[in-house]
Amino acid sequence: MKILEMLTYYRPHVSGLTIYVERLSQALVARGHEVTVLTSQYDRSLPREETIGGVRVVRVPVLFRVSKGVIMPTLGLEATRQVLAHDVVHLHLPQFDAAGVAGRGRLFRRPTVLTYHCDVKLPPGAFNRVVNTVVHTMDHLAAMFAHQVVTYTQDYADHSPYIRRYRHKLTTILPPVTLPQASPETVAAFAAAHNPANRRPVIGMAARLAAEKGVEYLAAAMERIVARYPDALVLYAGPYENVLGEEAYYRRVMPAIRELEAAGHWRFVGLLDPAGMAAFYPNLDVLVLPSLNSTESFGLVQIEAMMNGVPVVASNLPGVRQPVKMTGMGEIAAIGDAASLAEAILKVLDNPGAYRGDPAAVAAQFSPRRTAEAYEVLFARLR
Repeated sequence: MKILEMLTYYRPHVSGLTIYVERLSQALVARGHEVTVLTSQYDRSLPREETIGGVRVVRVPVLFRVSKGVIMPTLGLEATRQVLAHDVVHLHLPQFDAAGVAGRGRLFRRPTVLTYHCDVKLPPGAFNRVVNTVVHTMDHLAAMFAHQVVTYTQDYADHSPYIRRYRHKLTTILPPVTLPQASPETVAAFAAAHNPANRRPVIGMAARLAAEKGVEYLAAAMERIVARYPDALVLYAGPYENVLGEEAYYRRVMPAIRELEAAGHWRFVGLLDPAGMAAFYPNLDVLVLPSLNSTESFGLVQIEAMMNGVPVVASNLPGVRQPVKMTGMGEIAAIGDAASLAEAILKVLDNPGAYRGDPAAVAAQFSPRRTAEAYEVLFARLR
């Protein structure tokens, strides 16, 4: 099959959605399909077209931005070309432009599937409320045009006002998760670089520094954790400076984090490639996902940690709580509650043997091959 994947941001941009599409696309290529990713040229230094990991990437020029969205005047023409050239159209929401492409899928009789990754919830403000309304309207139009709607878990679907409207054409498919193997030498080198004093326990977080990620609650929880474990250290992996749209949040949370840094309880390790992440997880005693709202629907990093035998503490959000419930490898904390988060982290740190689980079974259940097979079945049914 010739499969067209479409999303607003693709590599080298880093987000859970980007990683999902990259893993799925490369798994589909490995299974003999031709895959094109249609996306934005959000950075003018990026080539208009290139091949990454066997996947053809076509980027459409951006005229200007609206909040985290992009305006691409020539997208309609390029989308028409690409929809006509492919057998299946696969859209990834939230995405302002998805409705027009889904409409083309219907018009040109191409099976059209949208995967709904999460809700959009921009920061407070009159302008952002308008943007939210516009994006939600376009997402609903896309779902109306699409032949099938996919989400990760039934838990998230049951609690999403958006998805509940399209239960009659809903399929759940677990997300693709994979990481390279890190050698003992690589893991030790990571520890030497980022935890030279061998502080313990090590609490990990892997995310953009963004308002919906709840970083401030981990920072607040550290007071109680350090009281019991004076050498506790947070290793934070991911972009934290100059994150698009998060400048005000950065200014708000960094004073508390800088205090923890100065005391030796917090360390930023930066944006890591897959090999770096593979060395990051074995250095952790627990991974924390303190997300605050439905912009987080699952948290792929939870599975990456569990594949390395690392337990997780996750927020009690629909979808986000599912990896812990499915595997037993962790605890669930109340949303936006530093005391509950600290209690859950301490429970895991005090009794790590209770959360070992079965990392090999987790890896098999979430393999990109398995996700690609599920999409193949869906695409074939719709053709």
